[in-house]
Amino acid sequence: MKLEIENLHAEVDGKEILKGVTLTVKSGEVHAVMGPNGAGKSTLSNVIMGHPRYRVTSGDVKLDGASILGMSPDKRARAGIFMSFQYPVEVPGVSMASFLRSAHGAINGKEMPVLDFQKLVKEKTKMLGISDDFIKRGLNEGFSGGEKKKGEILQLAVLSPKLAILDETDSGLDVDALRTVAEGINKIADASDVGVILITHYNRILKYVKPDFVHIMSGGRTVKSGKSELALLIEEKGYSSPEVA
Repeated sequence: MKLEIENLHAEVDGKEILKGVTLTVKSGEVHAVMGPNGAGKSTLSNVIMGHPRYRVTSGDVKLDGASILGMSPDKRARAGIFMSFQYPVEVPGVSMASFLRSAHGAINGKEMPVLDFQKLVKEKTKMLGISDDFIKRGLNEGFSGGEKKKGEILQLAVLSPKLAILDETDSGLDVDALRTVAEGINKIADASDVGVILITHYNRILKYVKPDFVHIMSGGRTVKSGKSELALLIEEKGYSSPEVA
């Protein structure tokens, strides 16, 4: 897998947010995208996923050499792109297990036989340390913040995409939940060749998930890129430091 973002410009409601983002992500790589509020991080994730509210004005996004800009979000998902959300919604009456099977079938174009799918889910819940009762519950219904994010990581494990975009997965998590979610990300990354774009404000999740590359966004652009040490510099100096900006 190779995702190439080439001089990407995009707007929402007539306002330009992305002003020339260039980034390449390959299989097995973890890229942390950091920056202050309003930097364009979540806009970038929504543009990659094809959210209809966001309009690309110039540049391109390619997956394995082919542009995905003309593809609908569901086709991008079938092509192997997964996105988790900052605030997963509750879906009363739909169990986590039913949702996972429907999503897996939609992504792959056909539903897996029930027993085979149950075996797959059991393997993934065991790997992630998730109880069997968890998948019987309504999708995000009554879930804590940590449980919602744990559910997103389980979806990632079951759907097994080429590229995972994790948009502020650490948002609202306490220390224990953060560690649990981070361990899940690490296990999935170790067990597959998935490429990961991890969007975050803070270095705290990067203490558990070590990125191969760190990119700093500001004003709709990538202003600095480096290795994991760059995240430590941000924690020490802040985004406004001349060493970062």
